[in-house]
Amino acid sequence: MPTPTDHDLWHADRERSVASATGNLALIETRWTGELPDIDAARAAASATVEVTPIERTAIDGGGVEHGLRFWDAESPAIRSFERIDTYPYDPAWVLEGRFTAVAQDRTVPFEHIRDNGGTRDLVVPGDISLTLDGHEYSLAAFDDGGTLLLVFGDQTNGTETYGAGRFLFVQHDESDPQRVILDFNRAFVPPCGFSAQYNCPLPPASNRFPDPIRAGEKSVIFRDGFDIYAA
Repeated sequence: MPTPTDHDLWHADRERSVASATGNLALIETRWTGELPDIDAARAAASATVEVTPIERTAIDGGGVEHGLRFWDAESPAIRSFERIDTYPYDPAWVLEGRFTAVAQDRTVPFEHIRDNGGTRDLVVPGDISLTLDGHEYSLAAFDDGGTLLLVFGDQTNGTETYGAGRFLFVQHDESDPQRVILDFNRAFVPPCGFSAQYNCPLPPASNRFPDPIRAGEKSVIFRDGFDIYAA
């Protein structure tokens, strides 16, 4: 069981990470080019504080590969205006146990994304997570994010106390029991699109929307002087 000190260290690391030279706050542009871009030319044209990296995704129409570039500025307006990530106090009652049931490796679930105007992208969901919360049974869909289960969820705090589009949570497997998983909602976090409008984050599917408030984890990103990521 994590302790309040563990949680404080996690929170401090989160704030350092998002404000790093290639952290969430540093992303100033995502440029989709279609074909393989000339990354060397892009780097040569960028300013001294900007790093350029390649990115690719599956196109909604046709399923082909789309290529692009991301531009990260170590002195971005968002980094300069960043104050903190507001969070709820640590509460051990929000460390919950669930059961994971694996399914066929090629199963996908359509996830709507914040910048796709209602379109969906299929993401690999390798199993179902059964969770009991306040006497209600839930079957949650967490997708495979580089070998780790990532739960995209919504609850009644969204838009009032927490980031409006929902929050993310990495699901921890129990090494001694492959069906046992831990959902520590104290480590629920604001998705990258809460730090930069250049991200295209998945939104919670219906199965992952809780009808009650989950008052644990990160709430929202606090900026100084009324900074707005959508106006930057």
